[in-house]
Amino acid sequence: MRRFIGPILIAVSFLVFTQPALAQLSSSGGTVVVPPSGVEHADEVGVRAHTNFLILVPSSADSAGPSSPSGETPASLACVYKLTKQVKGCPIKKTTENPTGGANAIAVVSAYDNPDATTDLDTFSTQFGLPSADFSQVYASGKQPSNDPGGWSLEEAMAIEWAHAMAPAAKIYLVEAASNSLSDLFKAESVASKLVAAAGGGEISNSWGGSEFSSELADDKYFKKKTVVYFASSGDSGQLMYPGTSPNAVSAGGTTVNRDASGNFTGESGWSYGGDSVYEPRPAYQDIIENIVGDFRGTPDFSFDGSPSSGVSVYDADGGYGWLVIGGTAVSSPSLAGIVNAAGHFYGSTKSELTKIYKEYGIPKEYKAWFRDITTGNGCAVGWDFCSGVGSDLTYKGK
Repeated sequence: MRRFIGPILIAVSFLVFTQPALAQLSSSGGTVVVPPSGVEHADEVGVRAHTNFLILVPSSADSAGPSSPSGETPASLACVYKLTKQVKGCPIKKTTENPTGGANAIAVVSAYDNPDATTDLDTFSTQFGLPSADFSQVYASGKQPSNDPGGWSLEEAMAIEWAHAMAPAAKIYLVEAASNSLSDLFKAESVASKLVAAAGGGEISNSWGGSEFSSELADDKYFKKKTVVYFASSGDSGQLMYPGTSPNAVSAGGTTVNRDASGNFTGESGWSYGGDSVYEPRPAYQDIIENIVGDFRGTPDFSFDGSPSSGVSVYDADGGYGWLVIGGTAVSSPSLAGIVNAAGHFYGSTKSELTKIYKEYGIPKEYKAWFRDITTGNGCAVGWDFCSGVGSDLTYKGK
């Protein structure tokens, strides 16, 4: 059985909002800009992936300027996901305790170059009281790629900052592909895999993707190296993205973090939406949800704040953007990679990681304690669903 549920739209896995106050986001009457994102593809050599993001430029009356952050912070979301000591309501401005864990390495794979990546990460860390990152920028081809300010470069700033936010003690690699062709991105994936394995193991985050293609099963090999757990954005609109559909990657979904008028956390609801892969058969770890996904790999696996209405703070010097509020499952992938890294279990492969997560899903007491079941919004239901997978994270247990 093949099942695909949800609206079909062309591109939304990484959305960017400039600086309106969070309370104004829902009513902002800004202009939506869709940057160039590569070529949609069939099964062909040279296929190109994209970051799938929208930029909302609000009216001047809504804009507070890019000089300071106004989105969710490492501390506020660490509180929401019970990674740190709890503060009542986990308010953004009053919650200050950051995650402290992390070990070995996390690599971010992306395309093109962010020449200000080190500055971006240092500025982000200083702003939020995080330790300086052990950070390396690697050119997968051996040559510095061309720059893409406001596009792939911005995605890279977001990804390294939020991987570091969730696992401050881990080594962070940014591995830049020469272009957004799948052949170049797969080369970067191989470079990243070797770096993470050499560091003793860890995670790789991929916020990029493209529509599925019939030969993708042959490319699953790029996401399969011992001691490495791979993460990939699931996509935000119901249009599934590879490698998020690969059984060798944790498919990262996105939710909305809800707050009341006083800024207190009131719960989490559905935002993004996954579905069944057209080509990838159901992996054994999803046998427990066979009655939902049928014979094909279902996405996402689990989720993190991804809605732009509850977006995260990101600093990007390249192009002079400054502080932005960003949403999308492109945020979910590096953030979940950081959480799993900081959990410290290092199960050794994506298959082992997901086998553990789905095993906990099948044990009601542990599932309730270690995951937040997302039951409202965008087709969410009790238990695993195409909205958020098993739900979002609670504590480091079971990861």
